[in-house]
Amino acid sequence: MQNTLAFHATQRLRPQYAALTDVALIILGSLFVAAMAQLTIYLPFSPVPITGQTFAVLMIGMLFGARRGAAVLLLYIAEGLAGLPVFAGARAGIATLIGPTGGYLIGFVAAAFVVGYLAERGAGKNLLNTLIAFLIGSAIIYLFGVAWLSTVLGLREAIAAGMTPFLIGDAVKALSAALLLPAAWKMIK
Repeated sequence: MQNTLAFHATQRLRPQYAALTDVALIILGSLFVAAMAQLTIYLPFSPVPITGQTFAVLMIGMLFGARRGAAVLLLYIAEGLAGLPVFAGARAGIATLIGPTGGYLIGFVAAAFVVGYLAERGAGKNLLNTLIAFLIGSAIIYLFGVAWLSTVLGLREAIAAGMTPFLIGDAVKALSAALLLPAAWKMIK
């Protein structure tokens, strides 16, 4: 069952416009992630900043579905690698991708795909299922991010600097995204 904003939007169009709509949605989604990345707070004890990216990744996955959601995040990373200042703190380039936060960026792709997959199977139909999907997405981001960060800091320090301080904030982001989702669904009905 396709239960995503992007699916419903493209189903209302003639086939020749569906691909163009997909491209437009993917570009707009990447710009949304880039904008949320600029909501950055640096912590003195961590190389990982607080950003709005997690919120954006969860919403993109839920609204766009697995393939489109992953495509949004792949485009976002490609934009940053091409030199556009889309990463947190208006950063760009390969140094960010291979730096301490690179694992989180890769985790965004996987999280958007999994949340999108869950959305396509009905996860966005009620608050509890949506919240569970978002918590799974957040866990995926931590898995990739902490694993990569541990190559620099060691596992114990990576958990302390790259996960523990963010748990409450990410839970709030997941809950906020879950609460805002019904408004997005109403826009398309």
